[in-house]
Amino acid sequence: MKLFDGGRAPNPRRVRVFLAEKGIAVPLVSVDMGALEHKGQTVSSRNPLQRLPVLELDDGTVITESVAICRYFEELHPEPALFGRGALGKAQVEMWQRRMEFNLLSCVAQAFRHIHPAMKEWEIPQIPEWGEANKPKAIEFLKLLDGELANREFAASDSYSIADITGLIAIDFMKPARIKVPEECTNVLRWHQAISSRPSAAA
Repeated sequence: MKLFDGGRAPNPRRVRVFLAEKGIAVPLVSVDMGALEHKGQTVSSRNPLQRLPVLELDDGTVITESVAICRYFEELHPEPALFGRGALGKAQVEMWQRRMEFNLLSCVAQAFRHIHPAMKEWEIPQIPEWGEANKPKAIEFLKLLDGELANREFAASDSYSIADITGLIAIDFMKPARIKVPEECTNVLRWHQAISSRPSAAA
């Protein structure tokens, strides 16, 4: 088994944080995305979409998409449960994981990809207006999240989950996307500081 890893990119980091929370060690194959190595044969032959991370199992089976990879390891190693417990708990984690992904991480990614000069050769066409349009969407969701976090410690419940990992990745990605968490979102700031202090956040 080996994990083709893209370093600081959000989705590869999401899987590394998840594995760190689980205490699972998987051999990493470093792929230099800055040098566009993810577009080379090594990755393309395993994932035609040329995206990372890519998990290759011992029998050659390939799993792509970060949450799919995390789900695979959740089934193999159920504890600690990072996708929730029971019908309601799992539904709540799924709900907040999707909310974090579509309303925060995706908006931050669009802002970064369509505005940052380093992405000019990656995002074709690069549409700065679309990048700018996504910034207030991310802020609007953070204000909603702030109200939710007034009543609980973590994103989906009182237990840390994949939803918190996605939120951590998204907020950390806001810096290169040039978006700031509003100062009035004190619950979000408290939550982000807490999950950032977990050892897994350094993965």
